[in-house]
Amino acid sequence: MAVYLSGSERATVEFAKEYSKTLRAGDVVLLNGDMGAGKTVFCKGIAKGLGIEDEILSPTYAYMNDYDGKLYHYDCYRLNSGAEAERLGLTDYFYGNGVCVIEWAENIADVLPSGCKTVTIKKISNVNREIICE
Repeated sequence: MAVYLSGSERATVEFAKEYSKTLRAGDVVLLNGDMGAGKTVFCKGIAKGLGIEDEILSPTYAYMNDYDGKLYHYDCYRLNSGAEAERLGLTDYFYGNGVCVIEWAENIADVLPSGCKTVTIKKISNVNREIICE
C-alpha cells in the first residue's frame, strides 16, 4: 500500500502518471472517493502516463469512454447493478488489452473481475488530497 499527499490538481496528475507505470494491459483500477475528490483528475494522470493525449472527460452520461483501446474510463454512478453493466456490454472490456479505470465501482461490484487494484482519494481540503493505492 502506498499513501501520497497531494497539494494540487497538477500534483495529483503527476502522481497518477507515475502510478500508470505499474499498470499492465488487462488491469482494472477501482477509483474510490466522494464526488469532487479528484477521481477524474487521477484518471487524467493515468492517461498521460499511457501516452494518451486526448482530453479526459468524465463519462457520466456515456458510462464509459474508450481512449484508443489503451484506456477505458468508466463512470458507474448512474448504474444500479452489475447486471445492468453486463447488458450495456461494459464488462466485456475487463478482459481486453487496455486498462480499465472505474469510478463508482461499488455500483457494479458483483461483476468486477478478481485482482482489481484500488485507489482511494480522500479530500482533505479544497486543494489537498490523500491518495491511497492498494
